[in-house]
Amino acid sequence: MLLFGGLDTREQIEYAALRDTIRQRGTTRMVLVPVIFIGWAATAVATAAVITVAISTVVPLLVLAAGFEAVFALHMNVERIGRYLQVFHEDRGGWEQVATAYAHRFPATGPDPLFAQLFVFGASVNFLPVALGGDPVEIAVLAVIHLAVIYRMRTARNAAARQRASDLQRFGELRQNP
Repeated sequence: MLLFGGLDTREQIEYAALRDTIRQRGTTRMVLVPVIFIGWAATAVATAAVITVAISTVVPLLVLAAGFEAVFALHMNVERIGRYLQVFHEDRGGWEQVATAYAHRFPATGPDPLFAQLFVFGASVNFLPVALGGDPVEIAVLAVIHLAVIYRMRTARNAAARQRASDLQRFGELRQNP
């Protein structure tokens, strides 16, 4: 049975479920970011109070890095679902088609969906206690660790920026040759 938009009942149910998934994961991401930063700050204060050596900054850095990875995974999965909907359900227009056209026409005009700059700033602030009171070897080792986390955040942001086009191509290929 065909209903609105040329989609049959099964396709409409799938479409609605996947749009709900996008909405829920997008909301989760928005709630998760402040929780991550509260957890990071609490961990930083707690470790600084208990462990007075510079290496204690690794624990809150791990909280920050794990939180970023959660936000990154949520974003990548939402984008992938969106591209699936675009290719398999919106071949004659729809939200995902418009969102992609908007992104092509007005690149980099929206907020950062990964909050990467905020996470990089958090990692930089996390390094301050090390920079203010560690010996040179400790500072060097912890700088490398913090820079590795920042590098991961930046590479993830670049991967996210490329994902939409590559997913569109891949889903298009799957649609042509299942």
